[in-house]
Amino acid sequence: MDEFIVSGRAKWGLSPSLVLLLPHGYEGQGPDHSSSRLERFLSLAADNNMFIANPTTAAQYFHLLRRQAALLREDPRPLVVLTPKSLLRNPAAFSTLRELAEGSWQPVLDDPAADRRDGVRRLVLCSGKVYYDAVADERRGLARDLAIVRVEELYPFPAEELRAIFQSYPAIEEVIWLQEEPENMGAWGYIRPRLEEIIGGRWSLRYIGRPPASTPAEGTMAQHQANQRVIIEQLYAPRQMPVPSGR
Repeated sequence: MDEFIVSGRAKWGLSPSLVLLLPHGYEGQGPDHSSSRLERFLSLAADNNMFIANPTTAAQYFHLLRRQAALLREDPRPLVVLTPKSLLRNPAAFSTLRELAEGSWQPVLDDPAADRRDGVRRLVLCSGKVYYDAVADERRGLARDLAIVRVEELYPFPAEELRAIFQSYPAIEEVIWLQEEPENMGAWGYIRPRLEEIIGGRWSLRYIGRPPASTPAEGTMAQHQANQRVIIEQLYAPRQMPVPSGR
């Protein structure tokens, strides 16, 4: 990756279009099965040298691959796709035939349940499987002041799409980045300064996720479930609760 793929254009004058499908999802299967090291790929992204995406629906995945094929002649680039295993069988991630046949790749997906935008005080941004953990909670329907937006394309960073999202919620008081990875992993380190630039001090920016760790994930299913529950509790609780450090 370092020698030939991400530096193909700048170093070798080549245009690789390799597609990598990398399992990435905190599902209680242990450190070696949870993380594709998203943070490492984001650290290699610059000068429009690749795409990094975390699609959450079948239609999004399909249109992402269609776009990759369409760019083979005019603008070929490597594509890194994060592919949580649990979404393969999650009915909430299914798409209709019309959604597959029509439309196109969307770098950002707005909250489909945000019917009263002027009542949204907390705007939550996330990427990947953790979205389904958040919306599956029974408190989701009662939290009318909260909207959950999915950042499907991490690089290139969809700044304009996010600006449009922010402008569509006139009563925002807080922006939250939600992830299931530890704080020193995942997209947080990459996305934080970019969100701060867009926010421009208008609202506070808060992180919700696992604390910094030396290992990508817990070693037992029980500890994984406990930490995952606390992350969702932080999202819906009025005050932030610390994630247990025991692993």
